[in-house]
Amino acid sequence: MISYPDDLTHPASPAMQRYAAEVYRLQEQRPYVGLAELAEHLDVSAQAVSRMVQRLKEAGYLVHKPYRGVRLTEAGERISLPAIRRHRLIEVFLVKVMGYDWSETHEVADVFELGVNEVIEDRIDRLTGHPTRCPHGDPIPTRDGIMARLEDMSLIHLASGEAGVISRVRTHDPARLRYLGSIGLVPGTRFSLRSCAPFNGPLRLTYAGHDEVLGYELASAIWVERTADEAQAAD
Repeated sequence: MISYPDDLTHPASPAMQRYAAEVYRLQEQRPYVGLAELAEHLDVSAQAVSRMVQRLKEAGYLVHKPYRGVRLTEAGERISLPAIRRHRLIEVFLVKVMGYDWSETHEVADVFELGVNEVIEDRIDRLTGHPTRCPHGDPIPTRDGIMARLEDMSLIHLASGEAGVISRVRTHDPARLRYLGSIGLVPGTRFSLRSCAPFNGPLRLTYAGHDEVLGYELASAIWVERTADEAQAAD
């Protein structure tokens, strides 16, 4: 786990926190986040991203490497965590209380969170039983700014014959989430990887009485933790 004290010298606006939160999510999978990718994920113009990146850079919240992209500083990570917490708590609330499907929550939460303050956030936390993961399996930071570090990896990095449990699903694409939900490949599902074709070919999984073949791209969005018990994973 990593925690950050409340020693920021530059106040961050909600918009700055939102941008920092998206950079945080994306940089978990790569060293630097490209500006075009950031604009796509936030659904804003390239000009808007450039302006905000400059503000964040001047405030000391991120570094910008030409031709590579941006990465948060420690201060940038600190300001991102409240926004990440709020978003993921709202996603849990949408599923547990309001009956949304996990494939619908990301975009709805983007709008919902704009009207949520700390009082409402705390009420959501209590109503949903103080969750530690969002519906997609991502960890929810604590109010103190502590984010659990997961020891997981993409499914594509497992070898044939290995077993595991799905830790989280790292895509916001509604169609992919609906499909994975329909076949039961959700966080907490135990499985065995029977085969993986070379050269980014398909992977074959067995789990809970199912035998499924997944394309490489879809499989890369499924993050897992290795387990030793292959027989249990395939049950």
